[in-house]
Amino acid sequence: MTRYQILVEYVGTNFRGWQVQKKGKTIQGLIQEKISKLLKENIILLGSGRTDAGVHAIEQSAHFDCKIDIKQSDKFLKSINHFLNNDGIAILKIKKRNDNFHARFSAKMRIYKYIIDNRLSPPVLQKNRGWHIMKKLDLKLMKKGAKKLIGTKDFSSFRASSCRAKSPVKTMKLVKIKSSKNKIIIEFRSQSFLQQQVRSMVGCLKYIGEKKWTLKKFERVIRLKKRVLCAPPAPPEGLYLMRVIY
Repeated sequence: MTRYQILVEYVGTNFRGWQVQKKGKTIQGLIQEKISKLLKENIILLGSGRTDAGVHAIEQSAHFDCKIDIKQSDKFLKSINHFLNNDGIAILKIKKRNDNFHARFSAKMRIYKYIIDNRLSPPVLQKNRGWHIMKKLDLKLMKKGAKKLIGTKDFSSFRASSCRAKSPVKTMKLVKIKSSKNKIIIEFRSQSFLQQQVRSMVGCLKYIGEKKWTLKKFERVIRLKKRVLCAPPAPPEGLYLMRVIY
């Protein structure tokens, strides 16, 4: 058996998320199905993580094992993308890996970004590609709030009730906020994240930007480790998995 890593770009709008489910269309399920047909063998695809319904990826990472030696990667990419592109999925790259490589467990860093369209008019060209917020957000306060999230902490306040992670303790390496032409882009870097952690943190930063919360209130929410204190999670359409570093 030979192991291959693929890099995947997708629009998550019309999917139930990455992970295969009993009902509904998923990204993992569709790619598995199409690769299995193309290679004429049963393929199991394993991703770097599970993106929620509606979340996009600029470069998701996944791997699979197969009996066939894929010698012409360009031909493989053209063929597989022919079956995937109409559903908003593209395989960007395929790379042979050794058996020690695992898309999920070998990852050293995951990079996400969240996009907020902070303007009066709703976006048309970028519909379902960001969170439209009409009220002007205070960027300076949001940046101060972002600093409170950096470091090794118990992120229980930002954890979905259905999260299966063994520990709520994570190390946030970076939370960076920048803005350009009514767009606010928030970048998050960590080896791993809890379920809905990024969207929950963005929801809280929005409350700070709207001045619904003070920085002291936000510190208290982090410190008390109670999910009920968290702001409502930001919608999935603004979230992008940017890159997985190995």
